[in-house]
Amino acid sequence: MFVVVDGIDGSGKGTIANALADRERARGSRVLDVREFAKQEHRLPEPEETAAYDLLLSAEPTHTWIGQAIREEIIRDNGRDYTARQTGEAYALDRLMLYTRVLLPARARGAHIIQERSFTTSIVYQPIQAEAITVAELLAMPGNTFALINAPDLCIIVSTEPARAMQRLALRSDKRDDAIFERLPFLERSHEGFHASWFRDLLTAHGCRVEYLDANGAVEDAVARAHTMWDTISVPTHAHA
Repeated sequence: MFVVVDGIDGSGKGTIANALADRERARGSRVLDVREFAKQEHRLPEPEETAAYDLLLSAEPTHTWIGQAIREEIIRDNGRDYTARQTGEAYALDRLMLYTRVLLPARARGAHIIQERSFTTSIVYQPIQAEAITVAELLAMPGNTFALINAPDLCIIVSTEPARAMQRLALRSDKRDDAIFERLPFLERSHEGFHASWFRDLLTAHGCRVEYLDANGAVEDAVARAHTMWDTISVPTHAHA
């Protein structure tokens, strides 16, 4: 099972992804947090380094190499204003490396993947940057073409109203990205994109089920709904137990 958790900045994607991984960890699954691995090792794991794990917890952009440049420079609110195409190309290459080196080898051997963001973010975010790029142009980038061909089984859109998401972003103390996307007008437009019929139609046409998770209320309620959703679609992940 390959599950992507997506949504606007501040929606609660990380909370939901972590909660799903914790649920499987409590059931005896061996979970590799690729995000933490990359932060500590300054690289992505080789396929053989993931072989002992039942479930991989990942995120885009990655926390190393191109992903680190995206996080620390390209989408940082630093006044340098990289174009939508430049941003999209960086994301696509980071994505291609992650899928090729980590995700697809793990998926091929039967491991499960829970990931924050994928090409699903790019096709919503980059078309509404200042220098717009079309969804078709984005999907023509090799990393995005590759990711669409290998689309997830399920995409959970964590649905939070933009004003509520802005409140959550303002309260963060341990995770301040200072990203160019963390502005209310951008969140409002991207919220519309994630809920648009074209978005759902594109994913379902490539075999990906799309579910919307209401996360406007208490975090505990959203996590409980995510657990219920996960339990209806997941299979046991403790293959090595």
